[in-house]
Amino acid sequence: MQTKYSIVIIFSFCVFSAFSQGLRIPQNTNWKCKIGRTLGATDIEVTWNAPGVKGREGKIWGSGVAPYGFTVLGYGSTVPSPWRAGADECTTISFSTDVFINGKLLEAGKYALFMDLQPDSTVLIFNKNIHEWGAYFYDESLDVLRVVTKQIKNNSKSVERLQYVFKNQLNESVDCVLEWEYWSIPFTISAENKKNILGLIKNQMSGALGFDPPSLQAAANWCLTNDVNFDQALGWINMATDPTLGGIKHFGAVSIKAGLLEKLGKSKEAKESMDAAIKEASSLELHQYGRRLLSQNKTTEAMEIFNANFNKNNGAWPTTVGLMRGYNAMADFKNALVFAKKSLDLAPDEVNKKYLESCINLLEAGKPLN
Repeated sequence: MQTKYSIVIIFSFCVFSAFSQGLRIPQNTNWKCKIGRTLGATDIEVTWNAPGVKGREGKIWGSGVAPYGFTVLGYGSTVPSPWRAGADECTTISFSTDVFINGKLLEAGKYALFMDLQPDSTVLIFNKNIHEWGAYFYDESLDVLRVVTKQIKNNSKSVERLQYVFKNQLNESVDCVLEWEYWSIPFTISAENKKNILGLIKNQMSGALGFDPPSLQAAANWCLTNDVNFDQALGWINMATDPTLGGIKHFGAVSIKAGLLEKLGKSKEAKESMDAAIKEASSLELHQYGRRLLSQNKTTEAMEIFNANFNKNNGAWPTTVGLMRGYNAMADFKNALVFAKKSLDLAPDEVNKKYLESCINLLEAGKPLN
């Protein structure tokens, strides 16, 4: 009987051990972290496990915790490996579009991020194997990109938990920075936003939105505003105004069409289209169109629209504001002031009145409006 019980106990232990090998129990030692950022049409995401300094200031970098160069990590691994840029599983970073890392092209995708640390510089390594444990199974042949960067050392304040943060974001670039202890390891991610956004628009226009007039108009307007893809954009706005699709015929759509025709060198067609649109436009639509011309440094054309709007609508709001803006763009502050005061008398609410009062103060001082 004792032997039988021993067999049962041994069997139970073996079963328990077999099941426990696959069991994942959350631990608090190294924090699992994720951070993301959107750069134009590009989604960026970093995932890592964050170790703590735990009183090891001055004993992190160049030690067994974050070794310099490539080292054999042991535990069955005989491959010289870089630092995993975190703890536990490998750190990963993903990009939804092609990007540039410190100026070097990296295709869209998800990568393991390793670092070849040196005392004063670091080589960032982007590797295809995103499933490995740390860097124990590092395979150099799967490297996609290596980029040199320089770390920054600051002895004023220690960062306890390893973290990735985004800083210094501009329209087409953002810095991703590893911060831990007294070190920061930054690298710049940049993207061709105009190209990426255009690709996103094209993809959407090839689906159901390609039959939706407001979406077609928005796509065409983006191209006009960003000086790209004029031929296809003209096709989109022609579809948006097509009667078989419910055709948008209002001023906004027609003015976009005229703008695209002008960009394509079809000035006569553009003028004919614009003249027809102006006849149907509201005072606010003409005002906005004039403002758009000013933003394109087409002051003469803008003044023609502002004057036409003023005459067509008998000087009603906001036609006087348009002339104020037009004369200001011509540096004719005397006439700009005349129409600023007219506009103040016609202002429909307190917000506009306060704005116009500030305009009057600037113009009376001989200063241009912003």
